[in-house]
Amino acid sequence: MLNKYPLWKTLLVALTVAIGFLYAVPNLYEPDHALQISGIRGADVNVATFERVKSRLGDSADIKSVTLENGQILARFNGLDSQLKARELAVKILGDKFTVALNMAPTTPGWLNAIGASPLNLGLDLRGGIYFLMEVDMNDLLKTTHQQMVLDFKSDLRKEKIRYKSVRFINERVILKFRNQESLDLALTLLEKTYRSTVFSEPSTEALTIKARMSDQLLREIKLAAVEQNITIIRNRVNEIGVSEPDVQRQGDDRIVVQLPGIQDTARAKELLGATATLEFHMVDQRAESNGNVPASSKVYQRRSGGSIVLKKQIMLRGTHITGAQAGFSQSSQPEVSIKLDAKGGNKMSEGTKNNIGKPMATVFIEYKPTGKKDKNGKSILKKVEEVINVATINGRLGRNFVITGLDSPAEARALSLLLRAGALRAPIQIIEERTVGPSLGQENIELGATAIALGLACVLVFMLIYYRAFGLVANIALVANVFLIVGVMSIIPGASLTLPGMAGIVLTVGMAVDANVLIFERIREELAAGRSPQQAIHHGYDAAFSTIFDANVTTFIAAVILFSFGAGPIKGFAITLSIGIVTSVFTAVVVTRAIVNMYVSGRNIKKLSI
Repeated sequence: MLNKYPLWKTLLVALTVAIGFLYAVPNLYEPDHALQISGIRGADVNVATFERVKSRLGDSADIKSVTLENGQILARFNGLDSQLKARELAVKILGDKFTVALNMAPTTPGWLNAIGASPLNLGLDLRGGIYFLMEVDMNDLLKTTHQQMVLDFKSDLRKEKIRYKSVRFINERVILKFRNQESLDLALTLLEKTYRSTVFSEPSTEALTIKARMSDQLLREIKLAAVEQNITIIRNRVNEIGVSEPDVQRQGDDRIVVQLPGIQDTARAKELLGATATLEFHMVDQRAESNGNVPASSKVYQRRSGGSIVLKKQIMLRGTHITGAQAGFSQSSQPEVSIKLDAKGGNKMSEGTKNNIGKPMATVFIEYKPTGKKDKNGKSILKKVEEVINVATINGRLGRNFVITGLDSPAEARALSLLLRAGALRAPIQIIEERTVGPSLGQENIELGATAIALGLACVLVFMLIYYRAFGLVANIALVANVFLIVGVMSIIPGASLTLPGMAGIVLTVGMAVDANVLIFERIREELAAGRSPQQAIHHGYDAAFSTIFDANVTTFIAAVILFSFGAGPIKGFAITLSIGIVTSVFTAVVVTRAIVNMYVSGRNIKKLSI
């Protein structure tokens, strides 16, 4: 029989539309203005802190609720003014031991959360979010690089048994001093052959010294590589947070811009992105420990648990070789972090431990903290904090997998494992500017975008109703279903985020969807004019128009894929919305409208169509 869907197909179409509506519903619930409070470096917020915050905020702000979940406090407020007022108060109450961040807390009912339905992530230009401007500390990078150069020079000279008097880093140069001319000549030949990107000055025959510095090209490459590696690591850290459609890009020579739209955990983002923790592994200088004398090749470090220890300056392994880290517990129920290294790091660890079995190795935790002071160029000065968190005896030759212990709490183990899993920064960074894009700007953009969608949809609905009458009503139902399906699908897809360009994509999709219906309805009119019966006209109209609709939408879909592949930021958002809209518009314009029409005309002897 013409124009009749089997029952299962009709039910499948209805179920698909219903699911789209269901997952779009959470977007009708306005989120609450909220504060998210968490401890620094993964420290858990205790009940006493929760009670103090709850009582003080409750007396001073228009508060809806305060809850303590997963070691974080979430306070909801009745408006933006109350939220901002409460933030100032919370900072005064808690000081610098806690992170206090603005947030938008969803109000989705529990029954929708139970089925995984949640509001669509909105971009920075709509709901708001966090903007970070970070600066890479190039001075510390170059200092660390030169210090490593000193250690490398010493190691190579010792390996070739070339005697030297001293190797020091002074005024951006490494100065090598020798006891005789023969040693100087041998050293210069060796180093020039080994370090081709290093510039060596003419040796001083009187002072028996050689001055070495990195070439300008090498310095540029090191700085560029540091910024690029930090960008990659920051992206990895953002992925660990679960932020959708982040924008991380370079600005100038030493700055990185990070925009986090639609985030749900701003406190964690600020803590994680601002952290500069890494690890280094050093051998304990047992000879210095026993006689109390610290040689030039060693250094005194502070233990986190108290006291001090002498370690060799030579670094066995840096945190840059860490590819995996997982927090857990040892057999004695103490927090630990399991470390996994890359191939190069595994080889270094293996070579470093094979001749040191039975000797103690220390794990040094390094963190850069702002001092609140500025240098002559106006840049913030960072303080390097080094703590020995663990000293363990090497019981066997280590490889790519091993465990570190000595951590204060499970929370610190989780925070450290997350940082190491996301990557060790090549150079320390600090947040020099932070802007919270408030919901006032976002709300204005939402209202303007929603108005544009509503006006465009209304004009199309009125035109279709007047021009195509009953079939226009069917097309209007499909158009409304199309908008809900787009929102529903984007709410389901992990990482999808709606931006202003995305809203423009929805408006464009509305016009494209109705265009498909225009093709179908005009073809039905042509079939009726050619003398076919209404049933035949409907059947041939849908079948004949489908190929044209499919071809037109495939070409647009290809353009959307190209936009997504080569675009960035807002362009990707537009491409995603457009791609989803193309699929849903074809489905609603062809399948949904035909299902509705079939339900009306199936089995009926129709003499005339209202089209």
